[in-house]
Amino acid sequence: MKQLEKALDVAMSAITSAVMLVLLIFGTWQIFTRWILNDPSTFTEELLRYLLIWAGMIGAAYCFFHDKHVKLTILTARLSGTPLKVLQVVDDIIVLIFVVYVYIYGGVQMVAANTEQLTAVMRIPMSLIYGCLPASGIFVVLAKILRYLSVMTESGTEKGGE
Repeated sequence: MKQLEKALDVAMSAITSAVMLVLLIFGTWQIFTRWILNDPSTFTEELLRYLLIWAGMIGAAYCFFHDKHVKLTILTARLSGTPLKVLQVVDDIIVLIFVVYVYIYGGVQMVAANTEQLTAVMRIPMSLIYGCLPASGIFVVLAKILRYLSVMTESGTEKGGE
């Protein structure tokens, strides 16, 4: 279980780090060509836009994996014990339904529908750009499943150890 969590963590952080590195390199190149050479690079603006989308989507999944995402705690701060656990499970179910339907199902539909459409400058399929939706959704679902499996195995170990 821990190996799978580690592999997922490494995969998401590697993808996000690689995308951020490419963003840094081509962002610097865009600034250099625009301000120093006075001849801006044409493809970097489009590349940076799409890479930023990928970084945001995979980065959000990474935050879900580590439970460090932005969330409202108005209700959860006032609850404890069983009501808090029930609310967390209901919250996770709502998130999973949304992610599976919008990110994975909707993302796959967008990828399939845009295989012929190309980006304006770089001429790459838009399906590659839209691929961040199902990829991010799969990461979020895996993170939630691993979290619950981890909790169940830990509580099973505690009961077995008594």
